[in-house]
Amino acid sequence: MRTLTPSSAGFRVSLLTLIIAASITPGMAASVSSANSAAGSSPAKPDIASANAQTMTVIATPDDNFKPGGDQLVPAYLDGQIANGGRMGMLGEQRAQDVPFNIVGYTSKMIADQQAQSIADIVTNDPSVQNVQGFGNFSENYRIRGFQLDGDDMSFGGLQGIMPRQVVSTNMIERVEIFKGSNALMNGAGLSGVGGMINLEPKHADDTPLTRLGVDYTSRSQIGTSLDAGRRFGDNNQFGARVNLLQREGDTAVDRDKRRTTLASLGLDYRGDSLRTSLDVGYQKQTYHNGRIGVGITGVNDIPGLPSTTSNYSQKWVYSDIESQFGMARAEYDLTDSWTLYGAMGGQHSHELGAYSSPKLINSNGDATVSLLDTNKYIDAFSGMAGVRGKFNTGFISHSVNVGYSALTKRDKTAWRSGTSLQNTNIYDPIEVPRPTVTGGAGDYSSPGVTARTRTEGVLLSDTLGMLDDRVLLTLGARHQRVEVRNYSYTTGLEDDSSRFIKSRWTPAYGLVVKPWQSISLYANHIEALQPGSAAPNTATNYGQTTGVAHSKQNEVGVKADFGRIGGSLALFDIRKPSGILNSAGAYVLDGEQRHRGVELSLFGEPMLGLRLNGGATWLDPTMVRTAGGTYDGKEPIGVPHYNMVLGAEYDIKPIEGLTATARVNRSGSQYANSANTKKLDSYTTLDLGVRYRMKLQENDMVWRVGVENVTNENYWSSVESYGTYIYQGQPRTLKVSMSYDF
Repeated sequence: MRTLTPSSAGFRVSLLTLIIAASITPGMAASVSSANSAAGSSPAKPDIASANAQTMTVIATPDDNFKPGGDQLVPAYLDGQIANGGRMGMLGEQRAQDVPFNIVGYTSKMIADQQAQSIADIVTNDPSVQNVQGFGNFSENYRIRGFQLDGDDMSFGGLQGIMPRQVVSTNMIERVEIFKGSNALMNGAGLSGVGGMINLEPKHADDTPLTRLGVDYTSRSQIGTSLDAGRRFGDNNQFGARVNLLQREGDTAVDRDKRRTTLASLGLDYRGDSLRTSLDVGYQKQTYHNGRIGVGITGVNDIPGLPSTTSNYSQKWVYSDIESQFGMARAEYDLTDSWTLYGAMGGQHSHELGAYSSPKLINSNGDATVSLLDTNKYIDAFSGMAGVRGKFNTGFISHSVNVGYSALTKRDKTAWRSGTSLQNTNIYDPIEVPRPTVTGGAGDYSSPGVTARTRTEGVLLSDTLGMLDDRVLLTLGARHQRVEVRNYSYTTGLEDDSSRFIKSRWTPAYGLVVKPWQSISLYANHIEALQPGSAAPNTATNYGQTTGVAHSKQNEVGVKADFGRIGGSLALFDIRKPSGILNSAGAYVLDGEQRHRGVELSLFGEPMLGLRLNGGATWLDPTMVRTAGGTYDGKEPIGVPHYNMVLGAEYDIKPIEGLTATARVNRSGSQYANSANTKKLDSYTTLDLGVRYRMKLQENDMVWRVGVENVTNENYWSSVESYGTYIYQGQPRTLKVSMSYDF
């Protein structure tokens, strides 16, 4: 019997053929095979068995050609928008059912279908991920299972620290993979991400030639043009090249908020019998002018009422220019059929130049003051990994082992200037004020010196033991990690010995997967993490300094299901991490522990032909314990809602071939905005609706997409950054229209 891979188009055509054949000739059997859509091949024609057969069986199984542990992407699920698995750092790409951790991938097809322009737009599909804006700037950050992941710390092909600063465009991204939970075994002593990690996979050329032109419009007047082109060369298509270009600029739906994105990326790869290599390089520049940032709430005792959804209480002299160059080289070499050497290295250089200002409230009437913070910042980072993985048997037990080393070095050069002459405004009736005069600062603003260095490195040892035909999988691992943090004086450039931190230790991990049935996996894990503490915000007296080294722990149990057309998971977890707060002296310090206990539910698939669902919910019980003097014991940490819920759906409208309606509902619970839990942001619900139409023009594919985000124009405070200094207003109703043409 041949099997049917869950590729949407092939599945529908093949199943329809079987139904028709069975109705015409009762008792006829069929067996069908189709290639997974993510592999880039066309579905095979169904084979009809002889009429003498007495049964008809169709089984949807994952792509048997997928080899876990390497760089080959996990096959996409059904319609190609979701992958049930993803990259686990140095352990490579893995199916979710085979590992004792929770991981899911969102594909470039979902990115295109949802017109997602940045990573924040696509992770909204996952209830475990909360979008959070930066610390008085425009950066996109995230909370996974309630813990902060800085946007700068997302990994690229498993390497951390090399992505563009603050905001990443999706045009160059093939997969957005979300690992939920502590991940030090796989990713090492990461810069952040105790609650999870987001990994981005670059686009590489498929076997089918691609030339795709795109245009898009976002209200009020953002216009974008893009090119996505890929080709393979050689007798066996062993050489590949993929180019992505993007230019988008104009006004957003918020009054006078102007933004521009420029992107160019190139992905080269080689696929040989034993050797596989790739090189990915890119350039990105994000520019913001008069952008709405946030509202400072440290001067008031209550959360203010909301201004109009489109109101802009920023100033016309506020801007941010963020320019990044980045690159990564990877290689795998098969020593034998069972043993493979692997390695990767990459780096980035980013420059941020900006003038930032958020209105700081002084009363409940919306009156506020405006000051100035000029920032000139350079970041240079280099990341690498190398190792060997292999398989062997000892009696009836199989082993999948991995031994590797990884390291990340990062250097910050920062200078800043401030204007403390306060100007008056009001968030409900904004007033344009002159740019404050510079009255203070630190460092040489025209040529910043080194202010911080961070180095993390670790040695990985892991073994997954398989028993009973891999129905029982036991993963044992440990990583010896070393974290070194150095801070330097802005004025003298000398190292500040009092803020130097060096820590090393073994961090163990172990997990168990039991498969009582083919479609069900029960799992449990314990894993630990070690990473530098967060950098102090610009409101702290030790602004920019890294606060110690944090050691966190996670325990998790759960169940995963994959029935071919429907998949999902249910998890219970407990994560504990040292927490950071602003103390009474105004310094940002590690104080106490943040403990998050939660339940996580996810569901995705196509329960009936033409109807696709993706959704879930996360419930959290976040608590602070062991704080200094017990001041905040029992209180909830800043910015962590008790629940997040997402439900997305797509429906193919018949009889109009190629027409699909889309919808998504996001619901977020209330969240506290200070450590004392006296300020709280209300819960909110947003609704997104859209439609897309796929048609043929001169035998080529043309796709039209129209979407409206926040259809009801819900007015809400979306988040508060981790220090409780700024709150951020949600985006207003936004229209997105795009067209892509393949030729």
